[in-house]
Amino acid sequence: MNRLLHRAGRRILRGIVPMASAAGLALGFQAQAQQRPYIGYVYPAGGQQGAKVQIRLGGQGLDDVCGVLVTGAGVTGRVVDYYRRLNPQENQLINEQLRELRKAAGPAAPARSARAVAVRASDRAPLRLAPAEPTGALMARIEKRLREHVATPACVSIANLAFIDLTITPNAEPGEREIRLVTPRGVSNPLPFHVGQLAELTRKPMATATIQLLGKEELALRKRPPEELEVRIDLPCTLNGQIASGEVNRYRFAARRGQRLVITTLARQLVPYIADAVPGWFQPVLTLRDARGKELAFEDDFRFKPDPVLRFEAPRDGEYVLEIADAIYRGREDFVYRLSIGELPFLSSLFPLGARTGAPSTPAMTGWNLDQARLAAPPAGASPGLCWLSATRDKLVSNPMPFALGTLPEHLEKETNNGADTAQKVVLPLVVNGRIDRPDDWDVFEFTGAAGSLIAAEVQARRLDSPLDSVIKLTDASGRVLAFNDDREDLGAGLHTHSADSWFMARLPADGVYFVHIGDTARQGGDDYGYRLRLSAPQPDFELRVVPSSIALRGRSSTTVTVFAQRMDGFSGPIQLSLRQPLNSFSAAPVTLASTQTAARLTIRTTLPATAQPVDLSIVGAAQAGGRRIVRQAVPAEDRMQAFLWRHLVPARDLKAMVLGAGNTAPAKRPLPQPTTAPPAATTASSTGSAGSPPAFTKAQVAGRLRQLRLLYEDGFLSSEFYLRKVAECEAVQ
Repeated sequence: MNRLLHRAGRRILRGIVPMASAAGLALGFQAQAQQRPYIGYVYPAGGQQGAKVQIRLGGQGLDDVCGVLVTGAGVTGRVVDYYRRLNPQENQLINEQLRELRKAAGPAAPARSARAVAVRASDRAPLRLAPAEPTGALMARIEKRLREHVATPACVSIANLAFIDLTITPNAEPGEREIRLVTPRGVSNPLPFHVGQLAELTRKPMATATIQLLGKEELALRKRPPEELEVRIDLPCTLNGQIASGEVNRYRFAARRGQRLVITTLARQLVPYIADAVPGWFQPVLTLRDARGKELAFEDDFRFKPDPVLRFEAPRDGEYVLEIADAIYRGREDFVYRLSIGELPFLSSLFPLGARTGAPSTPAMTGWNLDQARLAAPPAGASPGLCWLSATRDKLVSNPMPFALGTLPEHLEKETNNGADTAQKVVLPLVVNGRIDRPDDWDVFEFTGAAGSLIAAEVQARRLDSPLDSVIKLTDASGRVLAFNDDREDLGAGLHTHSADSWFMARLPADGVYFVHIGDTARQGGDDYGYRLRLSAPQPDFELRVVPSSIALRGRSSTTVTVFAQRMDGFSGPIQLSLRQPLNSFSAAPVTLASTQTAARLTIRTTLPATAQPVDLSIVGAAQAGGRRIVRQAVPAEDRMQAFLWRHLVPARDLKAMVLGAGNTAPAKRPLPQPTTAPPAATTASSTGSAGSPPAFTKAQVAGRLRQLRLLYEDGFLSSEFYLRKVAECEAVQ
């Protein structure tokens, strides 16, 4: 009998990787429990106003996902399902269950009727009866799960899947939101989700990509049915898709002669940085062809942005084909895109790029399909900083453009001011709004300064979506260069990989006349090459970023965040960091950033045992500079890597905190069944084999097997009979 049980145990636990020790298992579970939830992509990454959309998010650490957060009003979500990664033994169990169900169902047998099995909700709950799942439904669920299973995913960090139902109200404001997932272990990082106005077409979601083996890369290529290679669409619309390795997506549409079509792409903006890709993001390219396949237009970016915008006037009535692919034909499930195509309003530039706070401002706009369009004004009472302006035409809202609001007097650049002999005379302090309006153009400004005084010159251009790559210099009356700058690193650059805006601070050597020159590093220019040039005495200031943008604390405990400081105009004073408390239950002892520091750790404490929902926190920094007190709020951010090396602080809208306690444990997804009769006597025997031989399986191995069975049953992939039989077999070999 022992020999039979020994063989049965071998069959039951075949393929289980032996655990080094129970302590090692506990450490693995502890590390998993402490893992911060992470999402690497959202598909589709948007939906139409008034629609209900099911999206899937790929990530890791999403076990027991229980909620979804979307910024702004008009979008709500509900968790539908979650697929964690299956190990080989779990995959084997599910397949064994499916084979039994198919055998029992027969070639065309109907689903079995539900029957009662004994279950209990918890150890303290009385036994009750619950219906078993019909065979057909369970088979369908298992088959669906197996279709999603990939033993060797190309990217493990996005191989876990969460399925979410989103409801978008008809009056939800169009544009970008942020979406996060909530689990009993905390809140995930945010990713963009867009509310659109056009009819949407979404391609069938892509299965998890398999890893590519050297010399066998073709085995990992996506196998699309021929009918999915090209899709016919009606304009205007928004298209959602994913690009697999080596894949090209095609869309066929009809257009009329003279139609001014705008095709905008969201790709890198949806997944800002991919750590294990070069370049470190999906680099989409667009090709437009006529019905015979002749190439009519091609775009691989829009100015300095990787996401292309294709503007095309149809030369004749007929059919056209739009293609999208990765520039070097890479791909996997996080290569997500969102295309909008039609006679859409599109802003390419504003001028001027900013205005003084409180002053009326009506910038001129350039772009496509803007006839009879109305540009939104800056919000009334807006504080200094950036706001976003869009144009509306026939109820369609254009892409947003950044617009700067400042406190200094504003002036317009006046041509011709290309050299010191024709320089435009200005009086400091001021902001000059100008353009490098043709290639190799220089704008020169003359001012009078006193010996020993400090002057700061700062350009805002790339930060305001201008293609200008500025360079500035300061010269005296003799033409001697006193200061020069091309690029200044910007902590708040976010998605910009090239901090192309210039800044310098210089002390004037003598009383006299001085000149500030501004041009384009690449000697380019045009109507869109706008800039804002601040000339003033130094205005010491700072900006803050806090990483990460979500934290999880154990009940009545603490955790830390990192706060980064960007010092401006020579500011070197101490910055005191503290928590702006929304509740008395959160606190943080103030931390001071000394003049030599650019980052510090802030410890946040809570007296709460748990929180049912995430809480919004706010961190501020305060300092004295130039006789005034400066208080700045730290912008939440995510520390993201691109191309294996470069790190970026990508801004987020909120700093979310969750306190984890007994109330944060995941609710039972499916109560475990209990045997209604005692197991056969044989199942209580030992797995020692012959007398004196060591046990065939350790307690840790059996415990691991039981845990796999419990998780698979709770996830709804095992029947009660199958689960109870496998548990009995495990008990038999102990």
